[in-house]
Amino acid sequence: MFTRREFIRTAGVSLAGISLTNITIPSQFMNDFISKRPEPADRKFVSEAIEKTIIKVKESINDEEIAWLFENCFPNTLDTTVYFKIENGKPSTFVITGDIHAMWLRDSTTQVWPYLGFANEDEKLKEMLKGIVNRQVECILIDPYANAFNDGPIGSEWDTDLTEMKPELHERKWEIDSLCYPIRLAYGLWKTTGDTSCFEDNWQHAMKLILQTFRDQQRKKDVGSYSFKRTTAWATDTVPGNGYGNPINPVGLIVSIFRPSDDATIFSFLIPSNFFAVISLRQLAEMYQQIINDDEFANECLSLASEVENALLNYAISDHLDYGKIYPYEIDGFGNRLFMDDANVPSLLALPYLDCSIDDAVYQNTRRFVLSKNNPYFFDGKIAEGIGSPHTLINRIWPISIIIRALTSENDDEIIQCLHYLKTTHAGTGFMHESFNKNDAGDFTRKWFAWANTLFGELIVKLYNEKPYLLKKYEM
Repeated sequence: MFTRREFIRTAGVSLAGISLTNITIPSQFMNDFISKRPEPADRKFVSEAIEKTIIKVKESINDEEIAWLFENCFPNTLDTTVYFKIENGKPSTFVITGDIHAMWLRDSTTQVWPYLGFANEDEKLKEMLKGIVNRQVECILIDPYANAFNDGPIGSEWDTDLTEMKPELHERKWEIDSLCYPIRLAYGLWKTTGDTSCFEDNWQHAMKLILQTFRDQQRKKDVGSYSFKRTTAWATDTVPGNGYGNPINPVGLIVSIFRPSDDATIFSFLIPSNFFAVISLRQLAEMYQQIINDDEFANECLSLASEVENALLNYAISDHLDYGKIYPYEIDGFGNRLFMDDANVPSLLALPYLDCSIDDAVYQNTRRFVLSKNNPYFFDGKIAEGIGSPHTLINRIWPISIIIRALTSENDDEIIQCLHYLKTTHAGTGFMHESFNKNDAGDFTRKWFAWANTLFGELIVKLYNEKPYLLKKYEM
């Protein structure tokens, strides 16, 4: 399929002095890039600031297909997944992931993260974002170990899991990042808008529960208060060690029984998530110092952050045969390490994106490793290369990993290559997917995955602000 401009160029016709709208192109060669957004009346939430941004950014993109993808993807979270209301006099926002009608603490943050920068331009948008903070607080107070929640006590297909399920839970997989992301969103909203109205008693109670949960999962005295088992044929969907995971040596790191992919860890100290916990605890301390005026709790957060950071420095830098000192994906504190990376964020590749404090030389070595065939979940196919996940088995690349690669790169050629992969692997749908076959973009999983869509929009807005000349390149 060609755009009008591409057809003319392919036919060898000079564009000088030609009005593209007056050129007749056979219909079988045309793709007019008609918007894939819901009709305005069917959109779940509309932000004037975001609508203006879509128009402005689209006009700066010379590649018509990239512009079309941006128009479809950037507002997808608002268009299709946001359920906003005022409840008990406060904003409350439930955010589904897309084709799964449940709210993940992780996804509900990542899906709206690119909108934070526009909150001061749109009071309605700011209220919606505050509503997510409030709803995340409610979720944490229900159960700090759960990763995904229902819109009310309606039960779940996972009710038979061998853990402490509640009717409000969609799933109860303990993942460190599930508690880091609500801190990230609250901190980002405060830093952007200066609004502190969310930080009332319930929020403070939830934040103290986060610290308590992190400490419990350091497992210094025993296996902690959380366990999980599931009757399943999928090994990654249940947990060894009678539901507590493989043994760890309590060196000060925090156990994460599951990865952000919702797959069980092999070695329970998940390194990217522990880095994320360090930055989150320091952000939480800053909020308590400057908003709550509670230095005692702030110091507790800072103390745990330092303890985890020191453990990372002592145990999470390993010698690789080919890449020197790098960060492993998982360790157990006994000296065992897993060298890989997963597309889901937090990942090793995404550490700078999450503002984690890392050794840049070690990160650069790690980056070379995770973007190589030495990473067992890096796939190089006929149509693209990128990181996948055990969650979708082998030979499937996640657009999220390609987007994160671009977001963490300063190399223009690398960014353009990533945009080309994203442009040529959406299989004509106009949206990002969870994963696609490395040799066949038409073989994909999850046609409605809002996190990947909004993240793509975040990349384009970042390029618009920081590297606008890349969007003016004719071909990608």
